[in-house]
Amino acid sequence: MGRVLVACERSGVVRRAFEARGHDAWSCDIEAADDGSNRHIRGNVLDYLDEGWDLLAVMHPPCTILCNSGVKHLYIGGRKENGRNERRWAELEQAAAFYRALRDAEQIPRRVVENPVMHRYAIQLTRRGRTQFVHPYFFGEPFFKNTRLELIGLPELKPTNMLTPPKPGTDEHKAWSRCHREPPGPDRARRRSETYPNIAEAMADQWHRLLPDPQYDMFERIAA
Repeated sequence: MGRVLVACERSGVVRRAFEARGHDAWSCDIEAADDGSNRHIRGNVLDYLDEGWDLLAVMHPPCTILCNSGVKHLYIGGRKENGRNERRWAELEQAAAFYRALRDAEQIPRRVVENPVMHRYAIQLTRRGRTQFVHPYFFGEPFFKNTRLELIGLPELKPTNMLTPPKPGTDEHKAWSRCHREPPGPDRARRRSETYPNIAEAMADQWHRLLPDPQYDMFERIAA
């Protein structure tokens, strides 16, 4: 089956979903894999893009500086009238360059880059293309998390088990909003960026048939 690289993932959720369907799937992150898998590359994913991958899934690129909630930090004290925070603008440029390098990795024919809702400066710097927004509840997970997927060579994900959101103000609605109600702490950003298992399953289920079958390709070459 196909070769799949899951970038910026330490949980292994997406890697395991593709691996379960017979693919040669690997995750890559600067941190070690949470599940201790030997199918995890610890390092800068930019160093591993030229190794014959059929699909690149970028799950958690640096997004704090790109997301809409981070725009105020581009200015000193969070106020535009105080002037630019040049360190944060430099970090924005770096994050956008990293995003573009992965999104534009044309040696990999099928690519998806996950990111939250971006502010306008990030949109200008990343020059985003065809996008789709999904929530976990599209796939049977009772949670809100507006997630943007930029898709290259891949179709949009189809909902697999659309749930009906609860009414605002109810306890159930608050529970669904867990991602946005995470308390401050060292693990807050990581908890907020979790990939929900049903989304990973939908990606693997709907996209894995688009990947080449090495055995079929071998017979085609012999026949030619």
